[in-house]
Amino acid sequence: MNRGYWIVAAALVLASWTLAAWAYPGLPRQVPIHWNIEGKVDGWGDKTWATFLAPALMTGFLVFFALLPALSPKSFEVESFRPTYLYCMVVTLGLFAYMNAVILLATKQELQPGGWRIDIGRALIAGLFLFFALLGNVMGKVRKNFYIGFRVPWTLASDRVWNDTHRLAAWLMTGGGVVGFLAVVMGASLYVAFSVLLITTLVPLVYSFVHYKSLERKGLI
Repeated sequence: MNRGYWIVAAALVLASWTLAAWAYPGLPRQVPIHWNIEGKVDGWGDKTWATFLAPALMTGFLVFFALLPALSPKSFEVESFRPTYLYCMVVTLGLFAYMNAVILLATKQELQPGGWRIDIGRALIAGLFLFFALLGNVMGKVRKNFYIGFRVPWTLASDRVWNDTHRLAAWLMTGGGVVGFLAVVMGASLYVAFSVLLITTLVPLVYSFVHYKSLERKGLI
């Protein structure tokens, strides 16, 4: 089971390197490197680092995820939820692979005007919401650690607050991710989409503080 996650993760990294290597020869020296929220180019850079930055980051993340379990301090190991940990690794790398593909496609269309065009702003944000939904799907299974989840003083101080907060976050992230994705795809304002993202992030943080203080007053912590 765990080997399957590593195979998928390695395949995503390899696919990103392959796509970047395929696109590189056809790109000019200067390529778009940044788009504003309206999907318009507002920054240019050298194609060498711009084309291979995402695959390099993905490679670094793959090594990082491999090393983290060995670096975890006692009582914060990832062994108790390793399949979930590896799932989060694959979803994270999937997001980077998707962003790499979208950016290369957007770069090509900037250099070859005309025809069908992708709205890179919406494409990237839609992918981000899908990432949140997929991550939220397993957030309730994440146990106390220093790398994944809502790592704030109140969750790290109490297993109960950690677990309750992440169960709530699972519902909010999954629901918010789906709602945000549909909003972006259906053409809603990106500011509305960002509001959904903000709510799904802030509510669990506030809840963890209120829940911890409530348990503390009752002498349960």
